[in-house]
Amino acid sequence: MSEFKPRHSRAEKIEALGRVIDVLDRLRVECPWDAKQTNESLRPNTIEETYELCDALMREDNADIRKELGDVLLHILFYSRIGEEKGAFDIVDVADSLNSKLIFRHPHVFGEVKVDGTDDVLKNWEELKLKEKGGNKTVLSGVPAALPSLIKAERIQEKAANVGFDWEEPSQVWDKVKEEISEFEAEVAKGDRAKMENEMGDVFFALVNAARLYHINADTALEKTNKKFMSRFGYLEQRAKELGKPLRDMTLGEMDAIWDEAKRSDLNLLRNVNHGVK
Repeated sequence: MSEFKPRHSRAEKIEALGRVIDVLDRLRVECPWDAKQTNESLRPNTIEETYELCDALMREDNADIRKELGDVLLHILFYSRIGEEKGAFDIVDVADSLNSKLIFRHPHVFGEVKVDGTDDVLKNWEELKLKEKGGNKTVLSGVPAALPSLIKAERIQEKAANVGFDWEEPSQVWDKVKEEISEFEAEVAKGDRAKMENEMGDVFFALVNAARLYHINADTALEKTNKKFMSRFGYLEQRAKELGKPLRDMTLGEMDAIWDEAKRSDLNLLRNVNHGVK
């Protein structure tokens, strides 16, 4: 890895953040929309901006990542400004709190603790979160209730694993996956929809566990498959239009044939990318 060379000096970074704060301070006073915003009104926008950042990160689009990071930063500064108006906290308190937490949770960097790899770091992290003042009271209490279910499942499993509640070998998880699928199939045969839903949840949870054990982010994997399906379905729609035949009038066999064309098109694109062909 080559030596890291910052794009800007520390002073330039602080000055740039100061300019954003100055702009926000003025907007809060002079812009009717910005002036009336509250924590509650901003929250939906914050969620949207966070997802837009995640999408840009998945696409590895640096221009969009920079833009979306700016939008998220704006929200952090906005909430800090609202907190300051209430006399509760300001951006300095937010930064100081973060700084103290980072130092406390990295005793292997700022203290005398010795670690052997990232697994040790993660285990120490969870133990320190339980110890710190105002921190989590239980291992799983730090999992945000509002997380999407797929991401929440992974975080639950990570936290449990960090205190030793995990499979000894990744391959052991497949027996659990098969067991959960069998239990779901048994409930399907009985026709009990409530139990079917319960067992399907267990199937998803086991699959997320399998992904985690093989170092695959389940949410990222599923989102890539979502995008792949949308691309192939778009191809199917376009080909149907070219053939002058609405999808509803096509047989499943006809649609499958075009779907296979789309898959071949994806494979050819992948081969071209791997060989540097544009």
